[in-house]
Amino acid sequence: MRRALSIIGTVLGLIIALYFIVRAVIELFIIDFSDPASYRNDWGGPDLPGVLAVHCGPGFLAAAIIVLVMMRRSRVKAERV
Repeated sequence: MRRALSIIGTVLGLIIALYFIVRAVIELFIIDFSDPASYRNDWGGPDLPGVLAVHCGPGFLAAAIIVLVMMRRSRVKAERV
């Protein structure tokens, strides 16, 4: 039962993380960097760094956490062998 809950938690975490990552990448293509009116009313606005921090920050953070967890798991598996 514990293993099943762990797997479900991992899958849900990955789905949420992938959502944030995809949202961050798409946001970079949606914003017109040369036109402040395209992002002025967005969360984190009216400045571009604030908008990018709010919309892309969680995606970069999620990607970093995924990489760190994968590195840790591969290191633990290598130590077991």
